[in-house]
Amino acid sequence: MVLSYLRRAHSSFAAHVFDIPPRLMVFLFLLILLAVPITGISDYYMGILTSANVLAIFAVSWDLLVGRTGQISLGHSLFLGIGGYSSALIFKYYGLPIWITIPLAMLIGSLFSVLIGFPCLRVKGPYLALVTMAFPLILYRIVKWAPLTPIFGRVGIIVPSFFHFLPIRQQVIAEFYFTLILLFASSVIIYKIANSKTGIVFMSILDDEVASQACGINVTKHKLMAFVISGMFASLAGCLFVHLLRLAESSVFLLTVSFIPVIITFLGGIGTIYGPIVGAYIYSILDKYVLGQMLPNLLEQWQMTLPTEFEYAKLLIFTSIVVILVIKWPRGIARYTTDRLEDLEEARDLDERGPRIWKRYKQKNRN
Repeated sequence: MVLSYLRRAHSSFAAHVFDIPPRLMVFLFLLILLAVPITGISDYYMGILTSANVLAIFAVSWDLLVGRTGQISLGHSLFLGIGGYSSALIFKYYGLPIWITIPLAMLIGSLFSVLIGFPCLRVKGPYLALVTMAFPLILYRIVKWAPLTPIFGRVGIIVPSFFHFLPIRQQVIAEFYFTLILLFASSVIIYKIANSKTGIVFMSILDDEVASQACGINVTKHKLMAFVISGMFASLAGCLFVHLLRLAESSVFLLTVSFIPVIITFLGGIGTIYGPIVGAYIYSILDKYVLGQMLPNLLEQWQMTLPTEFEYAKLLIFTSIVVILVIKWPRGIARYTTDRLEDLEEARDLDERGPRIWKRYKQKNRN
């Protein structure tokens, strides 16, 4: 009985994970991440990986909208800020626990996506990008408006961390695993949506919107659906971001934040689920470790210091990296890697994949 179950599990794993390079890469990547806290790395590096988990959710939500339907959004920080401020305001005025504020913030983000999606989706191409850029700037000014200071605070709204009742080390590990679980759940949900009938419609809109309309597809409805799903998961990322930072502040609405998912997605590979996830880790390591720690330590040995404007120069550095990647690997680092793995892949006989896979294959041929 046990051997039969293990044999079926092995054949299913071989068919659905091992023989599909992107899934195999994600599986190995997940195993490495699960083992990271066991290595005993410092809290600083754990914090980098935790922030990478949140940025990955943010980037995957942007990739669903742009990479699947072709609706270019350059104001995605809007939903990040809405999610963060919604959670912070609910906690401030109602004192609800974080576990309740997270789904409420996602719901509020979805409602805002509907309200903003209707006017935004009436325009296309570069005009859509310009319109989406305007909304986070408007909310930034609203949050900074002096009469609303009692609501939003002078420096922001202070919120507790997720696991404030734990010791510092355990709190850092718990936050890492919590964000990793939410990243995994979000990725699976978005993956299922992208590979469902709705996802096929999204791709048809991306390929040819006019032809999709001619086939009887309600293009506006599906665009709005993608907008709402993207906004909901971006709001989740905003909620996590605010509680990890312990502060909801207006800088979350800045346009530089909107460019982060663009950079991350192009680093990993647009139009995929695994690409933005890999890109988020590459971005976080480059930003927090290479440019945030290694470079200052190196300059300190030469008795030099970084200028205060270096934070703004980071955006130029990452933009240059993306331009180089677009020229060298236009499909992104993760997608390039999986393409190379597919070239090395050897076809597995159907009978090696187990009796259930072979039976399913025969049924398809009969039909």
